[in-house]
Amino acid sequence: MKNDARYQPLDPAKTPRFAEISTFFRLPRMAIDGELDIALVGVPFDLGVNFRSGARQGPAAVREASRIIRRIHPTSGIAPFALCNVADVGDAPINPLDLLGSIDAIERHFRAIAAVGATPIAIGGDHTIPLPILRALAGERPIGIVQFDAHADTLDELLGTRINHATTFRRGVEEGLIDPRRTLQIGLRGSRFGEDDIGYGQRAGMRVITMDEFEEIGRAKVIAEIVRVTGDGPVYISFDIDGLDASQAMGTGVPEIGGFSTRDAQMMLRALRGKHVVGADICEVAPIYDPSGETQLNAANLMFEMLCVIAESRQLHH
Repeated sequence: MKNDARYQPLDPAKTPRFAEISTFFRLPRMAIDGELDIALVGVPFDLGVNFRSGARQGPAAVREASRIIRRIHPTSGIAPFALCNVADVGDAPINPLDLLGSIDAIERHFRAIAAVGATPIAIGGDHTIPLPILRALAGERPIGIVQFDAHADTLDELLGTRINHATTFRRGVEEGLIDPRRTLQIGLRGSRFGEDDIGYGQRAGMRVITMDEFEEIGRAKVIAEIVRVTGDGPVYISFDIDGLDASQAMGTGVPEIGGFSTRDAQMMLRALRGKHVVGADICEVAPIYDPSGETQLNAANLMFEMLCVIAESRQLHH
């Protein structure tokens, strides 16, 4: 138990939740250094989308929504701010006129986080950003992935480009960053560009769970598959917010009906307790399309679920 006063969120009994500048979970804004255990990072990049932009505003919106989060998980009792030094380390550098330059800058930023031994949780940004993050984290060995998503993101190219939000996980396998045999894609659905939209992952050995299969086998069996496939090795969580049903995540670039619920998402994330989780992201929150604020509120709560799992994981695996 660390309880380092420098890394504690503001106390709502002393400072109202609506007061002060917003940070993730009202934590201090800190530099990346060796005292840090978990780094909460904004990645305001949306140059990789082909339909509706706006995910560059995701980090700011999730910071604001996270004011509502308290200190202790209601089910597990995990108190992440007591277990680990957690801080908001600001945003990764982005050049909004240079896609590839921004990808390189994001990778360098996450290499700096990895160099001090901290575990990152990123808020994007579009779903291109796991690629530079994994380049920073998977230097020694490929990593298993739990990808929550309506779309497989395993196209070879889109509109003549090979680095975008629809090609991320194919590039990750090709570059030796992702172990497809320890990877699940959960929630795939929606109309497709072609017959092979999800075929690459299946051929590569990923466990692909469409929403049709999710409904057929049920959440408990999906959770059992998460536990089985990820095994004992390092795991990275990538959560495209459009994995949620559009009724609970309209604030995203490509909303899809017929998805899983926030409750399903909570339970699936909790299934990763005890795993060696080396990082996580939530992507594609585009608040401009959701005036209600529900999408970013859901993202903030799912980020807290990830934080609790990762704080416990660091106790077990570091």
